[in-house]
Amino acid sequence: MAVPRKKKEKKAVAQGVRRGERLNIETVTYKDLVWVNIEQPAKREIEYLAQTYSFNQLDLDDCLSRRQRPKIDEYGDYIFVVLHFPKWHKDVQIARPSQVAMFIGRNYVVTVHAGELTPLVKFFELCRDNAVMRQRAMGKGSALLAYRIIDLLVDYCFPIMDKILSNMESVEDKVFDENIEASNEIAVLRRDIIAQRRIIWPLRTVIGELETKLLKFTTMDMSVYFGDLLDHLNKIWDTLEECKEVIEVYKDSDYVLSTERINRVMRILTIFSAIILPFLVISSIFGMNVHLPGGLTNGSPLSFISVLALMALIAGGMLYFFHRKRWI
Repeated sequence: MAVPRKKKEKKAVAQGVRRGERLNIETVTYKDLVWVNIEQPAKREIEYLAQTYSFNQLDLDDCLSRRQRPKIDEYGDYIFVVLHFPKWHKDVQIARPSQVAMFIGRNYVVTVHAGELTPLVKFFELCRDNAVMRQRAMGKGSALLAYRIIDLLVDYCFPIMDKILSNMESVEDKVFDENIEASNEIAVLRRDIIAQRRIIWPLRTVIGELETKLLKFTTMDMSVYFGDLLDHLNKIWDTLEECKEVIEVYKDSDYVLSTERINRVMRILTIFSAIILPFLVISSIFGMNVHLPGGLTNGSPLSFISVLALMALIAGGMLYFFHRKRWI
């Protein structure tokens, strides 16, 4: 009974595609190579891929997953790659990962993404509208086309690195300015650096493995291309490592300087407290409802001595208690 049900479901999918629904799919063709680009994929676009290509259903499900880790799945006739690249969000001042899924075969490249990465969107439009660019990008097969797409997205990380370095300079000025609180800016910048390290670290591993797996789709020597790509990723990683170390220094410096400012304030307040203390002692003693010598009503010296003795007893008891607790 299970087999007929599957056939019925597949037929329903085919009818849904033939019904004339507008799919968010664009294609560019050069000779026998096809680039299929899908932005903001939904279930109907994935159903179209399932009907048109013999892709593994688990890979198709990963295209809709928002929490998929970067990876490579290799099959007999295609390679499935999931990559994450940073996308800067100005409203929260942090770069968040944007996923790109790629199916790479001998005669096709399928890219599935959310349309957030501007270089990928513009590159596809150039290949679609410009014959010279289409020949340059797609004229040497699917492996080189996949490399050019990834190379553009890696280069897209450098302006984000420049943004981090600019923010680092701004934070440095604020850290050593006594009139400006820099703790919030430091926290936001640390969060951004950590987020980008989380994106770039697995990207280096996946791209390093991709070179050897693409060899079955081309006769070209891809080591030069991917060597340059890995060199760019290493530069980005080294920049993030340096920024991480520097921002930790800024955090510690801001803490030390803030503590020093607080200590200076406490020192001044302590001096004022020490000056005012004798006046508080005198006013509190003669403000008691006891007749004391020198007050408005003459009293017995015994009362004054009794009050002092009681104070000394309490003070001595407190000192003994602090000593037993080893606080002094």
